[in-house]
Amino acid sequence: MKELLDYISRALVDNPEEVSIEEAGDPNNLHLRIRVAPEDRGKIIGKQGRTARAIRTIITAAARKANIRAGFELVE
Repeated sequence: MKELLDYISRALVDNPEEVSIEEAGDPNNLHLRIRVAPEDRGKIIGKQGRTARAIRTIITAAARKANIRAGFELVE
C-alpha cells in the first residue's frame, strides 16, 4: 500500500522529492500518513476533496484485494 500511495502522490505534486509516507498500525489494519510540500497540499486534496477521495478509494480497493484494511491521512 505504501508503494501505491507513493506512486500516486509523486505523480500529482510539483515537488516529488518532498513526499514522505509513514506506516502505522498493524499489518492487517494499515494507517498511512503522507507529508508533502506546503504548496502541494492542494494538489493532493483537490477541489472539494475529490482527489483525496479518489486516492482513498484506490487504496481501499487495493487493501481489500490483499484482505487488509488501509487508509491515509495528509499531515502537515
